[in-house]
Amino acid sequence: MKHIILLLTLCISTSMFAQKKTQGYRVEGDEVVFTFDKRDYKEVTHGVLHHRKSIHDTDVDIEKVAVAGEFNNWAEDTWIMTKLDENRYEFRKKIADFTDEFSWEFKFVINEQYWAEPEGAIENVTEAKNKYGMDLHVYNLKMYTAHISEDGNTTFFLKGYQKAKKVILAGSFNKWNEHLFEMKKTDEGWAVKLQLKPGIYEYKFIVDNIWIADEANPNKKLNEFDEYNSLIDVKAYYTFKLHGFKDAKNVLLSGSFNDWSEDGFKMSQTDDGWELSMLLSAGKHQYKFIVDGKWILDPNNPIKEYDYKGHVNSVCMVR
Repeated sequence: MKHIILLLTLCISTSMFAQKKTQGYRVEGDEVVFTFDKRDYKEVTHGVLHHRKSIHDTDVDIEKVAVAGEFNNWAEDTWIMTKLDENRYEFRKKIADFTDEFSWEFKFVINEQYWAEPEGAIENVTEAKNKYGMDLHVYNLKMYTAHISEDGNTTFFLKGYQKAKKVILAGSFNKWNEHLFEMKKTDEGWAVKLQLKPGIYEYKFIVDNIWIADEANPNKKLNEFDEYNSLIDVKAYYTFKLHGFKDAKNVLLSGSFNDWSEDGFKMSQTDDGWELSMLLSAGKHQYKFIVDGKWILDPNNPIKEYDYKGHVNSVCMVR
């Protein structure tokens, strides 16, 4: 009977452990929603005295909660959360407000004094270290700008491997996390759709703990283990607009993205002028318009720079 009780307890504990997922944030559309729930935490650490106590201690009467992390230089009083009810707080931020880093460490601060300590069983925790790389013996939460989404802009697919029990996608977009992006089995293989910021990423599949490159992708890069990582260039649509010039017969767009071809990309006339949307890689691009054979700068874009030939060009950024 004792063995049965022990087995039942073990099964329940294992089930509870497996159910713990990402904590502290979620992604909704183009926003990161930071979420603090008092019931998710047991302990807090005083920011100055460094002693720990229960989050239910009378000294920890929550008046306000802030989000502090690498993205705001660990400020304890800047990103103040909105109280939803007795236990829950929320703070929203546009994904575009974050820089090009793919992941960020963060924590929640209570009353500008107490740091809420996440437990180690959470999926998105990492060991906290000081600026010298020394272990602080506590955990930080981790936020990834990349996330699984049915409406995501990038689909990863691994053909075959129908007998595999689990397939994980890992890459530079999630700091090679071995658990975060679990792929779903399909009739022909395994798939997952992510929302990624524009950029060039390295990635691999983990098939039942075996790391493999994407066999269907010829773009690869040698890594530090003398093996290959697959490469993907995630692009984004950028719309070029030229206001006015309504009497022009032909307007073209040319730039560093098409090696300054004189044939250019033909723009469409609109009520306000001319327009063209196209997929571009992340980063800086120089461009000009060709109006009835005459090359001109973008009159509505103040950002300009010289190219290696000494020509002045308009500049756009894709992020």
